[in-house]
Amino acid sequence: MSATDSSLLRPGLLGRATVNAVVAISVLYTLLPVLWLVLAATKNRDALFSSDLLSLSDFSFFQNLQDLFAMDGGLYGRWYVNSLLYAVVGAAVGALVSVACGYAFDKYSFRHKEKLFGLVLAAVMVPQTVLALPLYLMASETGLVNTFWAVFIPVLFNPFGVYLGRIFARGYVPDEVLEAARVDGAGELTTYARVALRMLGPGLITVFLFQLTAIWNNFFLPMVMLSDQDLYPVSLGLYQWNSAASVSPEYYPVVIMGSLLAVLPLILAFVLLQRFWRSGLTAGAVK
Repeated sequence: MSATDSSLLRPGLLGRATVNAVVAISVLYTLLPVLWLVLAATKNRDALFSSDLLSLSDFSFFQNLQDLFAMDGGLYGRWYVNSLLYAVVGAAVGALVSVACGYAFDKYSFRHKEKLFGLVLAAVMVPQTVLALPLYLMASETGLVNTFWAVFIPVLFNPFGVYLGRIFARGYVPDEVLEAARVDGAGELTTYARVALRMLGPGLITVFLFQLTAIWNNFFLPMVMLSDQDLYPVSLGLYQWNSAASVSPEYYPVVIMGSLLAVLPLILAFVLLQRFWRSGLTAGAVK
């Protein structure tokens, strides 16, 4: 190999090593907190305060699990069910709404369509915390404050999901297929439900996963809307327990165990649906 060829290879090798190092650091940055959470969930309160997480002694995983569901009359179980209702049902309905809106923006022509879609894109830029107070005032006027619906209804509408829905409709649903369905006598709703929606399956799953993650981790909106502990999601309930732990240290092990269990639904959803999610992310990438 000549000196010229060797000099050409070195930047490539250095670039590959740099990329691998960045990826390794990113993986460690992501996994180390999860590893700490798993180890901490197996320890009792004394071991947590002594930072003796790597020791095989003081194994209290099952005791912590039992204490978690017994604490405050079993509130954690109620919070977990609430989170599943808010996140799973809300993400499913919200994904259907978002994809339907995106499909309408892509396949139909109506007045001021692009201006309205511009408003959707502008809404993507608005932080959710900014909307919490207006949503609270609207819920107060309709008598929905401190009810299940005060948290559930706002999460059904996601501007970013509408944007993704339009992208997926453009990438997955050919206009020729819709025209063929109309020629066969199918109405617009039938065409969407029986033809387009099936083609939009990967996109629907992708929007569902994005909304599931956002709703499950939603904290500020429930904190503003709810005062009844029985309606809290896991995120708000654990925050309350963590605040109480400074006065009552027995809350520390159950907060850690509760945090570990709170991660599991998201991991399970991504593992089960990753095949659809990956195909959805590449919508329209190759023609």
